[in-house]
Amino acid sequence: MSAAALAWRRLAPTRAGLVYERNAIFYRRVWRVIFSGFFEPVFYLFAVGIGIGKLVGALDVDGRQVEYASFVAPALLAASSMNGAVADSTFNVFEKLRWSGAYETMLATPIAPRDIAFGEIAWSQTRGLIYSVGFLVVATVFGLVESWTAILALPAAMLLGFAFAGMGMAATTFMRTWQDFDYVNLVTLPLFLFSATFYPIDVYPDWLQQAALVSPLYHGVVLIRGAMLGTWDVAMIGHAVVLVALAAAGLAVAARRIERLLVI
Repeated sequence: MSAAALAWRRLAPTRAGLVYERNAIFYRRVWRVIFSGFFEPVFYLFAVGIGIGKLVGALDVDGRQVEYASFVAPALLAASSMNGAVADSTFNVFEKLRWSGAYETMLATPIAPRDIAFGEIAWSQTRGLIYSVGFLVVATVFGLVESWTAILALPAAMLLGFAFAGMGMAATTFMRTWQDFDYVNLVTLPLFLFSATFYPIDVYPDWLQQAALVSPLYHGVVLIRGAMLGTWDVAMIGHAVVLVALAAAGLAVAARRIERLLVI
């Protein structure tokens, strides 16, 4: 490998940062769009967490009684992170990849496919983090935070958003038409409903419990719930490792697919 190529490789984070900056500049003009996906989990919090919570009462979580709204709030925060990451890593990436020609233009510069993948995934994760911060503020105002460790919910949400952004962008590279995005809802809706979001996982049938274990949202919910309820333990490391692995796999697949579609 030439000295020039090695120099450009060392600058990869900077080049990915330029992709990230492009998104930031674009959304600065249409910033209201960013918050559109934030409200759905908030509505669920009021309708299900607080409304139905009046009927359900308290739940037993690791030997302690927790109000239903406090149990649901961390899962909805995780859903906020998922929504933000998926929105940007699917619809917006598809438009640049298949319609606007933005990526072809980027690849005419020293920017490489992996820089595009990392920059887009980092931005998608940022959008998920914005949703998560807003939701955590709402949950705190309504007294649904049980421990000071809730601040750790934000790093956990970042990790969850990174995993969904990586997988979302990788999946988008296989899509050919806008109709393919029906599959996005087909995947995210069951994840939202059956990732221990509204009920403890042990109330599910055995087969559904096993299915939940392969849900990235479930692992994020466990991490964030542990942070907001103050019930962290060593097992959390395993959940974090799963999300890191999914994020890395998504990044690798997305970079390879962009290279195959636009370079080779």
